[in-house]
This record gives sequence, structure tokens and C-alpha cells, in this order.
Amino acid sequence: MKFQKHLIVGILFYSCATARPATIERGRAVFEPTELEAKVPEPFRLNKALYEYEIELLRETQRFRVRAVRFPSPITTPDPENNVIHGEYFEPIDEAGEPAHKPRSAVIVLHILGADFALSRYMAARLADRGVAALFVKLPYYGERRPKGMNSRFLSVDVERSVRSMRQGICDVRRAAGWLASRPGIDPQKIGVAGISLGGIVGSVAVAVDPAIRQGVFVLAGGDLAEILWNMPDSRHYKRLWVAAGRDKADLAKLTEPFDPLTYAEGLVGKRVLLIAGNVDEVIPPASARALWNAAGRPPIHWLDCGHYSAAGFLLPVIRMTVDFLAETRVGIARDETKASSRVDGAGDAEPINQLEPLTAAYQEHNDIIDLNYYRYNLSIQRDSTIRGVDLIDPRRRR
Repeated sequence: MKFQKHLIVGILFYSCATARPATIERGRAVFEPTELEAKVPEPFRLNKALYEYEIELLRETQRFRVRAVRFPSPITTPDPENNVIHGEYFEPIDEAGEPAHKPRSAVIVLHILGADFALSRYMAARLADRGVAALFVKLPYYGERRPKGMNSRFLSVDVERSVRSMRQGICDVRRAAGWLASRPGIDPQKIGVAGISLGGIVGSVAVAVDPAIRQGVFVLAGGDLAEILWNMPDSRHYKRLWVAAGRDKADLAKLTEPFDPLTYAEGLVGKRVLLIAGNVDEVIPPASARALWNAAGRPPIHWLDCGHYSAAGFLLPVIRMTVDFLAETRVGIARDETKASSRVDGAGDAEPINQLEPLTAAYQEHNDIIDLNYYRYNLSIQRDSTIRGVDLIDPRRRR
């Protein structure tokens, strides 16, 4: 089995989906800043804008329809392809195939660094199943946004460009939130963001700085970007080039501080936030997750008994907790919030999430077929919720 550096999850969840002839809806949306925009940090402040968008039907299930969405990024880069935000809108529908008329919550779903979109699509689908509209957004230099012939993505040897991508990604989330708020049937007071790893880092800043985004779930995310980038396993090559150019960690900290979740985490205080972290995460250290938790006012946090890569074995319960939290049912969370928040002094003190329920119980009714081919793991979850796989424990995990 080929070794993978990032989370690579193939998920087939359209078992009941039907494709329809492509129809493109074109329209215009307006971003109208409120008086609170003046309090948004300058790098992420948006001006009033009238912009065009396109929506194209991709598929439809019994509970939701999926449409491709395209509209311009508020940030212009030298790469035209990267200046268009591409997303997929998962819109809940009723038995007659029509969108619900009563105002509903909406969530922006952000993907991982490894750019496997199936996991984000799966999360968006489960949110839509529960009546929450979900817009899966592709971050800068991912998917259709990456120019032809360019091998690098969000994180590249060009650290300055990577930092600019961080700013653009946060501003893109803000524009996406405004677009969602303008859609029929969406309650603009109930906009949220959910992200894993890179998506959680970008999402945490977006929720902190945007007064219109009221809630968020950040999985395997944390603060102190300089510490994360300096020590993460997959950045060794970039680190060597950085040092060879005569720069050090302090230089990296100066560059990343304006886009670091810790810089803006105070803006999360008072908002509805859930953190989910790995107690032996080798990419986002527990100290980074704990730093974000402290700076954000100590919101509910749940510790997984895993590392960043071995989190593969926790994906379904993590998505269940995320969906429950954002759908406002609080199932499986109310029991753990106080415990996790009060016992977070040491990573791993909280009850491991895999003790809450069997891995696949939450989504057995969907008859999903999920295949995970990830790092040293090969996990297949079949229709009857049986699991076939090899070692799900990270070999680097401490005992």
C-alpha cells in the first residue's frame, strides 16, 4: 500500500444520488459591510462589493441537492485561476424536492491540507441530512484554483505566498459566509464554519474576525503557526530552504503572526465553539491546541486518543460530534463539555471519543461505504458497519 503524507479518504456517499442535466443559475450578490466591519482586523476587512456568481446542479439525493458554486475571491493574486472561489453547495430539500422555507443554519466546510475533498463532502452531506445547509469551499490553490503546471498548493517552498494564501483563504471564507447569508431559507444569524487540520486553522481565524459568523468546530487545529510550521514532519524541506536563506524561527514568527489563530482568538470568546484535538498529535502539537483553547476563552474541547494521522480511526465519531454540535442537537456533547473543559490541563485527560459509541453506529442508517487508504492504515467500512483493516494505532503514539 502506498504511503501517504496527508489524510487521503475516499468516501462514496451518493448511493441514492441521481444526476440531472446541467443547468446554470447566474445571479448577483452584494456584500454590504455593517458598522462592525471597522472592528475587523485590517488584513481581513472587506469593502462593499457587488459580484456575480454561478450555480450549477451536480446531483440530487432524497434529502439534499448538490450544486457547484463559483464567485470571485475578494483577494486578487497573479494567478487568474486562483481568483475564483469554487465550492459545492449542499442544500437540504423536503419530500417534494423543494428547499425548506423556514430559516435554517448554514455551515462553511473547509478541507484538510492533503486536499482530499471526499472527507469534506461527506461532512457537508451529513450536515445537509440533518437540515443544515453546507457550502464546501476549496481554499486557495486547490482544485480548479491551482494553475496548470503548478505542483504546489496552499503550503509551498514560497513561504511568503503560503502566508498570502492564508489571508486569502480567510477572506474567501468571509465572502462565502456573506453569499450563504443571502441565499433563500438561510438564517444569517446562524452561520458557522467547520474545518479539519488546515481547514480548522483557517476557520478559527475566520470565525474570530467575522462578526457575522457565530459558531465553529475546529478539528486537529491549533495556534502558534511558527511552532507548527517549524516542527511539522512535512515541512522539513521548507525549513531547510528557509534556514539556507539565512532566516530563523523568529523570522517565521514575524511573518505568520498576522495570520495566526492566537492573534485573533479573543474574537472567539462568547461565540459557540467546539475544539477537537489529538492528545499525541505530531503535526498540531497538543500545546498548540491548548494554546488556542485558552486564548479562545476555554470553550468545549474534546481530546482524541490519537495522533494527526491515526485520527483516521476516529473520523466518523468526529463528524458525528461536529454535525450534532452545528445542528444544535447537542447529542453526545452535553455530557462531555464540562468534563473535557475542566480536565484539559493535561492532554489526554478527557474521555477518548471512541468510548462514546461504536465507530460507525452514527451513520449506519445511511448505508455508506467508506474506504480509508491513509498512511499505514487500510480501513473499509461496509454497509453492515463491519470494519476490516490493519493497525489503527499510530506507531509514534506515546503510552
